Amino acid sequence: MPKVLQWFLNLCLIILTFFLAFLLIKKLVDFYKILMLDGGSDYKLFLANILVFFLYFEFITMIVKYFKEDYHFPLRYFLYIGITAMVRLVIVDHEHAIDTLIFSLIILILIICYFIINITPLERPLRSWFSNKKEGN
Repeated sequence: MPKVLQWFLNLCLIILTFFLAFLLIKKLVDFYKILMLDGGSDYKLFLANILVFFLYFEFITMIVKYFKEDYHFPLRYFLYIGITAMVRLVIVDHEHAIDTLIFSLIILILIICYFIINITPLERPLRSWFSNKKEGN
């Protein structure tokens, strides 16, 4: 049963990847319309579309990593997506100062989490970081 569910999950992720690739191409067409047809005057819309483009791109990259890393989603990709999504909110929805401050704090928390993930070893250390004693003594 787990193999059937894994197969089903993989199939759904492949289908999702095709949808995301289609939306990525659609965003490229939107870029063309904004820059060439509208004269590129609405920079907020252009920036919002760029960040949505990167969100699609990051999701596709995360799915590729899922297959490359033996069916495992790396946590740092979720943090990348969260940071990008929050930056998009700050750019697009910055009418209320309190909301912008909260979004900025969330970005800071996500960056701190990313830093903690990068300094944390992948394997359990033989010594604890807060003492010189070996674990198990």
